[in-house]
Amino acid sequence: MLVDILVWLIVGGIAGWLAGLVVRGAGFGVLGDIVVGIIGGIIGGFLLGLLGLGGGGLIWSFIAAFVGAVILILIVRLITGGRTRRAL
Repeated sequence: MLVDILVWLIVGGIAGWLAGLVVRGAGFGVLGDIVVGIIGGIIGGFLLGLLGLGGGGLIWSFIAAFVGAVILILIVRLITGGRTRRAL
């Protein structure tokens, strides 16, 4: 259980960080990127499941988290008008 949570945090953090790089100017700092990655994993898993795309394992989880994190960052940017700032 603890290992699963740790893996979620690592995968979510990496996916959120990469999504912040892809969607330029939208990084939320380390903690924010982890949160975006985890929430993005939920969103990405749900949306990819609706499309009939599914899989298992670490790589699939990372892909779903990355896709969801990019979507989440774009939604946040749309709502805030692009006023997010990149944290160091």
